[in-house]
Amino acid sequence: MIYSMTAFARGEVKKDWGTAVWEFRSVNQRYLETYFRLPEQFRSLEPVLRERFRKKLARGKIECNLRFSASDDTDTKLNLNETLAKQVLHAADWVQSHGQSTGVNPLDVLRWPGVIAAEEADMDTIQADVMAGFDATLKDFIDARAAEGEALKSIIEQRLDAIEQEVEKVSARMPDIMNWQRERIQTRFEEAKVELDAGRFEQEMIMLAQKVDVAEELDRLNTHVSETRNILNKGGACGRRLDFMMQEFNRESNTLGSKSISTDITQSAVELKVLIEQMREQIQNIE
Repeated sequence: MIYSMTAFARGEVKKDWGTAVWEFRSVNQRYLETYFRLPEQFRSLEPVLRERFRKKLARGKIECNLRFSASDDTDTKLNLNETLAKQVLHAADWVQSHGQSTGVNPLDVLRWPGVIAAEEADMDTIQADVMAGFDATLKDFIDARAAEGEALKSIIEQRLDAIEQEVEKVSARMPDIMNWQRERIQTRFEEAKVELDAGRFEQEMIMLAQKVDVAEELDRLNTHVSETRNILNKGGACGRRLDFMMQEFNRESNTLGSKSISTDITQSAVELKVLIEQMREQIQNIE
């Protein structure tokens, strides 16, 4: 499977405690970089989230955003520590029995530290639900990268087919080009009224054929096409290998253009450069 580095995913978690919304965005990057925007109460999750991204992804600049809204419908319960309240009242009665007027106000008893407290939300439960939402969103995110990767693979395969067609075209034209070059040289000698020994003429033609021979470049282009297909079929994090293959393609197309002795080969060399550049642009987005 080929994965793109460009993707987006959004996941929402709704529970009694409220709502949490995850959003992931990614663009191409040489390495894996993760950036987080988390509410303060979830900051402690950042190392765990970073590790989960690292285990699933190889490259890309990832932006991870969490929006959290507590439910307004949740009733806040007050917990009364009756034992402590009785102890406070008993202490106040003892003070008063020894001639000291305390004038204890019930609200003062409730304000005593530990007598009453609001029931806090169970953060362990909330974090577990939020992390489950993260995992579900991460799966959607990877699926989106895979779908985009398959589209990129299809585009690259189309360009590989076009490269093979150009290679076949040049290979088929080479005998005609050499005959044309042979006749062209003979015509020039005849126009210049220069007599050339037949043996010498054949030697010159052999040297010319060796100089403009592009069979090796065509064979290497076909080999590069096969290797690129193998990399695509193998899948995984193959962006760097594909980028290296584009360098090899460029090297052979440049040599082919430098050996050109006809407009047909020149046009094919230019077309190859265009196709290679189109592939290279797509490969920049592959993981």
